[in-house]
Amino acid sequence: MTTGYITLEGGSEFGGQMAAPDRRSIELAGGLNAAIAIIPTAAVPDNNHHRAGENGRRWFASLGATDAQVVPLVDRGSAADAAVAHTLSGARLIYLLGGFPAYLCETLRDSRAWTAMRAAHASGAVLAGSSAGAMVLCEHLYDPRAQRIIPGLGLLPNLCVLPHHNSFGQGWAERLRALLPQATLVGIDEGTGMIDDGPTRAWSVHGAGHVTLYHPQQPVSSPEIYRPGAQLTLAA
Repeated sequence: MTTGYITLEGGSEFGGQMAAPDRRSIELAGGLNAAIAIIPTAAVPDNNHHRAGENGRRWFASLGATDAQVVPLVDRGSAADAAVAHTLSGARLIYLLGGFPAYLCETLRDSRAWTAMRAAHASGAVLAGSSAGAMVLCEHLYDPRAQRIIPGLGLLPNLCVLPHHNSFGQGWAERLRALLPQATLVGIDEGTGMIDDGPTRAWSVHGAGHVTLYHPQQPVSSPEIYRPGAQLTLAA
């Protein structure tokens, strides 16, 4: 079975600065005619999912994609829907929008939709997330509203993403290092993405900013910083 690709983005998607990682994700998905499924779930709590989903569809169309659609996955009921799962299983790029990470995670956890996403990824699809969408893919998820760690969906073991790292995300680092001393904290700037190349687990940085790694049991004052074009590895 082929393993697909993962794209983690730091936030501020669709503002024009995420073109580099998104174009690379489209390429890995099979090109401009690849089926793209946009998941607006994380934007439901503030009733922003319709606008956010449509922004995503227009954004991918502006990059030349011909088959981008918004999937009506908004709650636990739709996460169990067979038609939603069928759409996801056939997608070559699945893109989880930003918003409320805990809501997104609990909507997808142990759901038919998440099983379909995992199956698509296992068959070679790109599974991408921005901000909240990137956070939920990791083993550890920081819920900023509750200010606590909850289990993520676990696709990426022993990781915790700090999105919007060049604005507010870096302010989480001290607290999360104390809460997760054995985990790798991954700070991703806005307008920036990191993409793995499948089985080798090497990652490349794309976009406008940096990726910052805080390694386990190291002080947050001495992270590793990776610029666009750089490659990095993440320990399992």
